[in-house]
Parts: sequence; C-alpha cells; structure tokens
Amino acid sequence: MSLLGFRRTPPRRGASHRRSSRHRGVGAVDRWLDRAVDVAVITALLVSGSALVLTRLM
Repeated sequence: MSLLGFRRTPPRRGASHRRSSRHRGVGAVDRWLDRAVDVAVITALLVSGSALVLTRLM
C-alpha cells in the first residue's frame, strides 16, 4: 500500500544517484593547518598568561 502525499524524502531528480564531489587532498591540508593554528594559539595564551602572572608577582 502506497502512502500518497506522505514522502519523507524529497523527490529524486535524474536517473543516477550522485554524491557531492569532495576534494580529499584539500581536507588533509586543512586539518593540519587547523592543528597548527590550535597549537600556536594555545602556546601564545600560555606564554602571555605566564608573562602576566610574572609581572604581577614582581
């Protein structure tokens, strides 16, 4: 029995199922850049925080 008018998925367009194209090589570079930026930001926060603490103690 068909449930007319109660489709959960949008209607299909075209005969073939195509997934969105993704560039795999770019994703790997992006992950490494994100990690490098994370390390740089954390390092900068630690250095500036320790410098602030040292200047307040002296």
